[in-house]
Amino acid sequence: MLGGIAAAAVSLGAAQLTAIPLGAQADPRTAVGAAAVDLTPDPIRDWLLQTLGSGGKLFLTVAVLVVIAALGAVAGSLETRRRPVGSLLVVAAGALGAGAVLSRPGTTALDGIPAAVGVLCGVLALRFLVRRYWPEPESQEPDTGRRATLITLGLLAAGAATGVVGHVLARLAHSVAGDRSAFAVPPPATPAPPIPPEVTPPGVALPRFVTPTAEFFRVDTALAVPQLARADWRLRIHGMVDREVVYDFDALSAFDVAETVATLTCVSNPVGGDLISTGIWTGYRLADLLAAVGVASDADMVLSTSSDGFTAGTPLEAMIDNPDALLAVGLGGEPLPLEHGYPARLVVPGLYGYVSATKWVVDLEVTRFDRAQAYWTRQGWAPRAPVKTQSRVDVPRAGQQVPVGPVTFGGVAWAQDRGVRAVEVKVDDGPWHPAQLGAAYSNQTWRLWSFPWRADRPGTHTVTVRATDNTGAAQTADRAGTVPDGATGWHTVDFTVTAG
Repeated sequence: MLGGIAAAAVSLGAAQLTAIPLGAQADPRTAVGAAAVDLTPDPIRDWLLQTLGSGGKLFLTVAVLVVIAALGAVAGSLETRRRPVGSLLVVAAGALGAGAVLSRPGTTALDGIPAAVGVLCGVLALRFLVRRYWPEPESQEPDTGRRATLITLGLLAAGAATGVVGHVLARLAHSVAGDRSAFAVPPPATPAPPIPPEVTPPGVALPRFVTPTAEFFRVDTALAVPQLARADWRLRIHGMVDREVVYDFDALSAFDVAETVATLTCVSNPVGGDLISTGIWTGYRLADLLAAVGVASDADMVLSTSSDGFTAGTPLEAMIDNPDALLAVGLGGEPLPLEHGYPARLVVPGLYGYVSATKWVVDLEVTRFDRAQAYWTRQGWAPRAPVKTQSRVDVPRAGQQVPVGPVTFGGVAWAQDRGVRAVEVKVDDGPWHPAQLGAAYSNQTWRLWSFPWRADRPGTHTVTVRATDNTGAAQTADRAGTVPDGATGWHTVDFTVTAG
């Protein structure tokens, strides 16, 4: 079994090294992980996202390695000198890895070479170890001595080290961090209105109105962050248009640069969750880009595609009727971070991210909802996904102890595209009271709120919040999960008032 694990490590290390000149898309380990993401049932995927957050990708990567090691152990236990059953298992696993690679968009037959090299090296390592454990003549006892163990452990260490080195060299060889550092975000023709300090209510420690870039939530299906340089980037707009156009960064300079402050929300955000952030975005209005190609009157959807093959279907009107919908190239005055879509991504406020926030975007197909389906809609999520009116309690935290006397609670509320008119708070089974709202910046951003309360009665209490948007529609109390179009329900937090 240990020999089989060592052979699996050799196989992975060899594949990792061979994939360096071809790119991340040829790495079988990443391709298998991406296929696992695609095949994971929605409830499990949601649970991983809500439980582990961005750590879910690391969990999946480790899980893939554990499965590969387990397959190696099985292969080692089945392999004999006369019956290479374990070797056949290695070949089968390699074929699955190659299939996973070649199933990814944009790959060619050459991208299957690393998997083939990995299989060859894995089989050779396994056969070598079998001969060490069961040498000629076959009637001899297996060599279980110190030398055989050291050889096995040496191959295991060499395979692991090769994999690590290959991973590091691949990142260095294909990283566009230098390209990003050399990019200056173009100044907007009309900057976004300044954010007044009154957006934050005083007297309570709330999230910052504009989320620091390092804290901006990240949810996507990319196990390896795509590395796409500006010189290589192209945006093709085609489909139900008068003329197909392919833009590069030089061509974009013909359009006005816009700046907007917008809050983005993930559809997987549970009630009270933190998969929501606000940023200052710089880019080009999608309405301008689409007007330049002449959109057909009966089109109603834009299918966007990222460089790693992810797709999203956005209602056409959300792009052409909303001046805040951007092909974004900057966040917070800096180039987009690599993990947030550098060199270009979509930002369409008012819609959950899975239909509006394609990162590393390279293709826009103008089409119809009855003709095309995107990545998540093929898996049962709603094709149209307007953000629902929601609110959250940030202070107090669950289980927090509050001293007797005056305290101030607070949180955030959002209803992108409509804006928040009011927030109400109640403690235990008491009446609803209006919260104090920070200044409203725009309908595309969240609104911060605070609520002064006097803690007179020691013991456990519950605070509940609900919001009303600018259309007069109140947040529903009906509790629903994230599938298929976003969670609903009032957020509640239990806390304890202490006597002293």
